[in-house]
Amino acid sequence: MGLSGGGTMSTDAPERQSVEQIRDLQLQRLRWSIRHAWENVPHYRHSFADRGVHPDDLRTLEDLARFPFLTKQDFRVNYPFDLFAVPREKVVRIHTSSGTTGKPTVVGYTARDIDTWTTLMGRCIRAAGARTGDIVHIAYDYGLFTGGLGSHWGAERLGCTVIPVSSGRSGWQVELIEDFRPDILMATPSYALNLAEAFTRRGLDAQLSSLRIGIFGAEPWTETTRAALQARLGLEAFDLYGLAEVMGPGVACETAGGPEGLTLWEDHIYPEVIDPHTGRVLSDGEEGELVLTTLTKEALPVIRYRTRDLTRLLPPQRGPMRRIARVFARTDDMLVIHGVNVFPSQLEALIAHTGGLSPHYKLEINRQGPLDELTLHVETLEREYEADAARGRIAAELTRQVKTYVGVSIAVAVHRPGTLERAPGKATRLIERRAAAR
Repeated sequence: MGLSGGGTMSTDAPERQSVEQIRDLQLQRLRWSIRHAWENVPHYRHSFADRGVHPDDLRTLEDLARFPFLTKQDFRVNYPFDLFAVPREKVVRIHTSSGTTGKPTVVGYTARDIDTWTTLMGRCIRAAGARTGDIVHIAYDYGLFTGGLGSHWGAERLGCTVIPVSSGRSGWQVELIEDFRPDILMATPSYALNLAEAFTRRGLDAQLSSLRIGIFGAEPWTETTRAALQARLGLEAFDLYGLAEVMGPGVACETAGGPEGLTLWEDHIYPEVIDPHTGRVLSDGEEGELVLTTLTKEALPVIRYRTRDLTRLLPPQRGPMRRIARVFARTDDMLVIHGVNVFPSQLEALIAHTGGLSPHYKLEINRQGPLDELTLHVETLEREYEADAARGRIAAELTRQVKTYVGVSIAVAVHRPGTLERAPGKATRLIERRAAAR
């Protein structure tokens, strides 16, 4: 078993490549990856045959559009190991997704896959401004979730000192940050906000902590959340993109002082953006669903995986790699309320615009007759808003904002400070009541 196109590049190799060199490398590696999948995974042999394509049909990068998509349902049908392209004995580690919507997706890695992942994570952490010797406080979950160990190995590869805290016990984490004085925080954005609140509960100003860089991922977040993180924690916040099915965190990242968007490591992962309804490949700059193909993965080659993340491809600026715009929504996060498409990111922006509210919120879906009804649960930020009359004014204003800018009528419930449940890791926004209402 060998990887066509050479081994894993060093962390700074992309900066020394031209766009033409990257495209040549992509085609070489893509041919290897598609043939590797076809030869070793029955699912791909069958899906390619059903589509009437063969690995020999890939002559240009554009030919990839002829091949079938891979979906989360394909992972479930082939659970747990049937998408692996190497003998199980060659798999040195297994991770999974959270499995919140059914069976988790299972991801396997060879030793070489782990080395590639570690290299890409090291690139991401360095791109955010980290340097050898920095202390990195990792508050992502460890275990089967890819965030903790992926960040850990990447930071070590860069030569940083790692504090492997995981999530939870926020008061204790504040104490560690005060005592160990880390430079960098890695966590989900929602949990980073929890840490900011834990500082306040201890009578401390998080802005005065040692933290100067925050690298946040594992859930969609907005510019509103970025502003809140930077204001409350006194750091510069960077977006980190990844997903377990493709690798884990480290697929793309924002760059300190760099252009808008997240640099995607195209020497190992090939991106497309498609129309989510028709599957047609869109031109760079058009908004659609991100589709990713791995170029060098041995244990679990992923060919045209539909991520469900909505974004657009941006041209290279510093270096040869293209960028993706910040993911603004997911197709599977979209709610249809009275025939109107509603994305959580729209509501999050209106919560911030209304004022007096914390960034924590919940979405409760109920079924009233044939239609779904949405209740937006928010909480006030300051004690002076605890009065019933004040909360009523806020609810009326937010209801009006949603009707004006989203175009749908919803209910708004305003709660007192600190009363909405905080998740120890990834934020859980949706409260599903439809089954109980039937």
